[in-house]
Amino acid sequence: MFQKILIANRGEIALRVLRACKELGIQTVVVHSTADADAMHVRLADESVCIGPPPSRDSYLNIHQIVAACEITGADAVHPGYGFLSENAKFADILAAHNITFIGPSGDHIRIMGDKIEAKRTAKRLGIPVVPGSDGAVTEEKDAKRIAAEIGYPVIIKASAGGGGRGMKVARSEADLVVALQTARSEAGAAFGDDAVYIEKYLEKPRHIEVQVFGDGAGRGVHFGERDCSLQRRHQKVWEEAPSPALNAEERAHIGGVCARAIADLGYSGAGTIEFLYENGEFYFIEMNTRLQVEHPVTEAIAGIDLVHEQIRVASGGGLSVRQEEIRFQGHAIECRINAEDPRTFTPSPGTITHFHTPGGLGIRVDSGVYSGYKIPPYYDSLIGKLIVHGRNRVECMMRLRRALDEFVVDGIKTTLPLFRDLVGNPDIANGEYDIHWLEKYLAKED
Repeated sequence: MFQKILIANRGEIALRVLRACKELGIQTVVVHSTADADAMHVRLADESVCIGPPPSRDSYLNIHQIVAACEITGADAVHPGYGFLSENAKFADILAAHNITFIGPSGDHIRIMGDKIEAKRTAKRLGIPVVPGSDGAVTEEKDAKRIAAEIGYPVIIKASAGGGGRGMKVARSEADLVVALQTARSEAGAAFGDDAVYIEKYLEKPRHIEVQVFGDGAGRGVHFGERDCSLQRRHQKVWEEAPSPALNAEERAHIGGVCARAIADLGYSGAGTIEFLYENGEFYFIEMNTRLQVEHPVTEAIAGIDLVHEQIRVASGGGLSVRQEEIRFQGHAIECRINAEDPRTFTPSPGTITHFHTPGGLGIRVDSGVYSGYKIPPYYDSLIGKLIVHGRNRVECMMRLRRALDEFVVDGIKTTLPLFRDLVGNPDIANGEYDIHWLEKYLAKED
């Protein structure tokens, strides 16, 4: 087991990892920018190192400063959390060159899954169902027209190196396709420095289903069930739940087994999430995230497994703590992402929190690094906390969530709490009848 872990992140995920380390008896080091000097994870860590000014590129994305912090403090491993350097293959390689363990997969696996085209090829080879589309990057207009005609309109053009909806365009006709191809390539080049795009069949009313997987790096893999992340705005998840209200037991077992076998065959090490679009009983691979997800607590709630403990165990060479047949799922869990944003316009709302009170009681968990008097800096992601609710079934979970949202108090800034109070009372949400377009249509009606 590791002696000292450096946590290369900030906010609620840094505090989440820090808690896991303390439970395992591992010393902790956190890095922080000057803007985060009074953050809760900095206060609670055994050691802290300031690595630069507020801009992420000068602090949380500064690989050299983070490696130097490891050497200064004697940290023998780094947990990257999510975001920032968590899926940076170069970072993983540099740590390995300095004999520091990256708590995550190999740099090679990060590269494979970071390239959307190569990820799709790999998924197909591993037996994971994929969306019909191009086998690789599409550069010529004539090729795009041919592929679109073969798979049928509508189609979607996606950036190979993309994410967050950038470099992504839908075409419903050949005329649309020409413009969409040019626009997607231009956006992809500007956002990611790589204008490669590919084409897939566009599904009209899919759900976003993702499977939590773990590998030991030596040919063993397990899954911890699926999450439904269909409530999204601009391709960003807002509300996640497990298990999905759209799947039956047979579908759940099938896709989980497919993903676990794929991870084993890949020789993958650590946590990963294989994401799908699901429509009419069929699963279609979107991408694989080679890190811990923001929404991992809902999986922990129904599986009873601490996923950060499992990450640390696997990275230290201890292997997986459970076999697939030992994993039992109980109840239902929902996570709401509480952002410092206007609940209607979603404009960021940095500032000082004058009062902060979290709900409590059976089945309630709040992951947050903020507190009364904390000043939210304007430089980073607006997520300030996650409300996770667990119940014996979905009905109990929803009732408990309604109560928890009523108890949650954040004064001094605007937050998305009012949005969730609206959603929890909506009949479609109560019945689990929504797709990836539902929330944006709902918000458009409200405007």
